[in-house]
Amino acid sequence: MKNVSEFSSSLQFLLTDIDDTLTDEGQLGPEAYEALWSLHRAGIHVVPITGRPAGWCEMIARMWPVSGIVGENGGFYFRYHNRKMQRHFFFDETTQKQNRDKLKNLEAEILSKVPGCDLASDQFCRLMDLAIDFCEDVPALPRTEVQKIVDIFHAHGAQAKVSSIHVNGWFGSYDKLTMSLRFLENEFGISAEKAKQVCGFSGDSPNDEPMFTYFPHSFAVANIRNFIDQIKNKPTYVAQERGGIGFTEIAKAILENK
Repeated sequence: MKNVSEFSSSLQFLLTDIDDTLTDEGQLGPEAYEALWSLHRAGIHVVPITGRPAGWCEMIARMWPVSGIVGENGGFYFRYHNRKMQRHFFFDETTQKQNRDKLKNLEAEILSKVPGCDLASDQFCRLMDLAIDFCEDVPALPRTEVQKIVDIFHAHGAQAKVSSIHVNGWFGSYDKLTMSLRFLENEFGISAEKAKQVCGFSGDSPNDEPMFTYFPHSFAVANIRNFIDQIKNKPTYVAQERGGIGFTEIAKAILENK
């Protein structure tokens, strides 16, 4: 992995994780928010790619200086454009309802078998997945207990991804990368191959690995080192700082090569 200061390419898009990439201790600081605006003013399209729920994504798409957002680990994308909210879901409403019913049964099993975990506080805002909190609003669980949560999802045929705060589980063959490429193609006419040339991605945790793998211009904030032994395909560049301050490093490097 290289230092962010070694980056020297021109990008049109920056796809970015939110939690612990843009934020610090759950809050979006002024430095990271100003970095978003700086990228926006420079004509670089910023697109958050997050595990956070539909309710949050509705607000972010409308109110942040972004060109769209992929939410719930790829279950959908939202784009607020020309004063109209566009919503694209991987599944139709009937399938979403069927999957939510199956996830409700999994919720009860996980909470009973893994003491100390809890539903993510934002679960009531979700449409596509089940988020289990292992350290955001509960005392941090050891990695072995987090793995038990993952194993329960997998035993029922669900996908499961570990972020820096949650285990997110869902039914369906999508992930952050799948919906990111669909968003770029549908909204900007950027092919999957072209995306490798004009897009960067910034993240911080194992559930970002499909993005690190696909995009040559991949970045991580310094807290990626907490998970580096869990990631086979590592980001190309790593910031010196953690969280939102690290993101400002990444934004600065991109803007310097605009």
